[in-house]
Amino acid sequence: MDILKINACPLCEGTQLAYVMTCTDCYATGEKFEIYQCNNCGFTFTQNTPSGKEIDKYYHAANYISHTDTKKGLMNSIYHRVRKRMLKEKVRLVMKASHRKRGKLLDIGTGTGYFANAMRKETWKVDAIEKNEEARSFAKEQFRLNVKDEKALDELAAGSYDVITLWHVLEHLEKLEHTWTRLNELLTDKGILIIAVPNYSSYDAKKYKANWAAYDVPRHIWHFTPATMQRFGIKHGFIMAAHYPMPFDAFYVSMLSEKNTGSKLSFLKGAYTGTIAWFHSLVKKEKSSSIIYIFRKKQDEK
Repeated sequence: MDILKINACPLCEGTQLAYVMTCTDCYATGEKFEIYQCNNCGFTFTQNTPSGKEIDKYYHAANYISHTDTKKGLMNSIYHRVRKRMLKEKVRLVMKASHRKRGKLLDIGTGTGYFANAMRKETWKVDAIEKNEEARSFAKEQFRLNVKDEKALDELAAGSYDVITLWHVLEHLEKLEHTWTRLNELLTDKGILIIAVPNYSSYDAKKYKANWAAYDVPRHIWHFTPATMQRFGIKHGFIMAAHYPMPFDAFYVSMLSEKNTGSKLSFLKGAYTGTIAWFHSLVKKEKSSSIIYIFRKKQDEK
């Protein structure tokens, strides 16, 4: 099996990497994967994840909602209701952060295409990229979107987009450094980059530890905090302009985390923990279960 063996930290290039914990793939296979951390900068990642085509089987589950759009089960039903609300919030955020009513947007990891379609309805020109063939087919059939595969990222013209979005996608991408580089190249000088990722320094992550659902090994390779996200941005020519909590994520992730612990009352216990986590994020947004980051390209001094 091809695996991604990380010998040096992609953030600081440090080679002192330490074992943190072992997490179980509670979603698809029941296999165990180790979480490591850089002793120098604190960046955290899943070690020895399946690489290339080997990772595909870990997404091939009938209830993997990002790819299949399933409504089966209580958790997925909740996901759909929250997504409907969040689509409106995402559209509003794009326009507010970009100071544009319309423009050209690239949505990377578009999944089944709901967000890309919502932006197109607002008269934005939208390009979309999605690795999973089944999800691409759904987006094309359901919304008539022209969704390209992941190879398109290297074929798009530099300076083409006013906005690039990655909604819970960056943590999945094997070529992390290359992706950051391309994001900078593809944006216009005044373009903005919007990235949403889980936050392993959140209240719910600290509570559930190895059972925290947003570790989601081996699908999630990289595990971010506000500090490491800011450092990645700086490293690749960006300035973090703002960051916002994603309040609903704590509820959904906590419910899934309770299932990972084997709880028989996962919905109720998860809702309780999600409520506490939500209050923590109100006091300090850096403790939110997931965070949306807004980056602008750093302008060269003249």
